[in-house]
Amino acid sequence: MSKPLEGIKIVEVAMWAFVPACGGMLSDLGADVVRIDRKDARPAAAHQVTQRGRRSVALDLKRPEAREIVLGLAEKADVFVQNFRPGAAERMGLDYATLSERNPRLI
Repeated sequence: MSKPLEGIKIVEVAMWAFVPACGGMLSDLGADVVRIDRKDARPAAAHQVTQRGRRSVALDLKRPEAREIVLGLAEKADVFVQNFRPGAAERMGLDYATLSERNPRLI
């Protein structure tokens, strides 16, 4: 039986609780979700519970090469989900304006 979001690719950059919950639900509905975790924050038990159904990579987004990895993933994605503090996405070059230049169909 197919799921409603099969074939949809999502990049999730989540620093707080609500986006991981959202990513889990999107994964449950069949989306291919790649989660970007902070390199310094992957608590074992909590990570396992909130990670279900997703692939993940731990990156230090303060490093330019890590941001390039995220930009490369966003180029191939349908949806980019983040919950940075106000202004943080712009400072890192992971805001909608920057991402949509590289992938105009990105939501």
